[in-house]
Amino acid sequence: MAESLFPWERIQRKILIKKQEVIADTPQPTVAELLQYGLVNLDKPRGPTSHQAAEWVKNILGASKAGHSGTLDPNVTGVLVVALGRATRITEALLHAGKEYVAVMYLHGEIPENKLKEAFLKFTGRITQLPPVKSAVKRVERERNVYYAEILEIHGQYILFRIGCQAGTYIRKYIHDLGMYLGCGAHMAELRRTRVAAFEEKTLVTLQDLADAFWYYKNEGNEKMLRRFLQPIENAVRHLPKIWVFDGCMQPLSHGRDLAVPGIMQLESGISQGDLVAILSQYSTLISLGIARMSSEEMMQNEKGIAVKNDKVFIGEM
Repeated sequence: MAESLFPWERIQRKILIKKQEVIADTPQPTVAELLQYGLVNLDKPRGPTSHQAAEWVKNILGASKAGHSGTLDPNVTGVLVVALGRATRITEALLHAGKEYVAVMYLHGEIPENKLKEAFLKFTGRITQLPPVKSAVKRVERERNVYYAEILEIHGQYILFRIGCQAGTYIRKYIHDLGMYLGCGAHMAELRRTRVAAFEEKTLVTLQDLADAFWYYKNEGNEKMLRRFLQPIENAVRHLPKIWVFDGCMQPLSHGRDLAVPGIMQLESGISQGDLVAILSQYSTLISLGIARMSSEEMMQNEKGIAVKNDKVFIGEM
């Protein structure tokens, strides 16, 4: 079976020093700041839509608005990253990030284990899917990447497996196509999302725990539990390559100016032209997202030119 890693985790990035300066630790935001500019890794329950779940988080925390990291069907549980207030636009950086699921497949016939393993191997890598009739996209065949697929347990005709895949991969359809390939048919019995980019199950919070934590914060001034559940916006760009810039660049970047090479302090290796990158301050706070116009090597070698086309600005928003 393939190693259980997303593509961005397979890249061994190094910090490249363009100009020697000290990178300070990220300052800890207050709970009040996180409530209007933070993230919640929600354990979505079975029943509500993703939009409803995000709306409940917004109402519980009194946020001005909320957005989520990608739709889960009402009957599917698990990781739903909810961005609060001014952080909502960061969800676009997560919509196309890798997703991981744990699913239960029911085979309509008995299949030898070796043949089952061979089928999962066949359905790892580049696959072609026809989206289901009830879907939000045009129903034409399209290619998707399955990064890994691992059988966890076999109990008769029930197969428990883990799958890491490109966003937009339909797991129900994956199981159906796998069953057709095996010649017996199959359907999905259960599905749970266990990961979105760097957001994993270990940081999940339920709606009830979130409501309890907020009550203690508002009524007793105890922020300990709530702080554990609120995450800074920078956690949403862990999967992206990063560039750190001088303080003097922050104002021009906050007004939408592109990032020129002289403003770069340091950067990560492995950046290619066209990559989505995160631009950070000397304190590692998120300034903006942009599209690389140079590779890491070119940014290190060149002394002028536009390194990143600024796209979405976060710092300075009110």
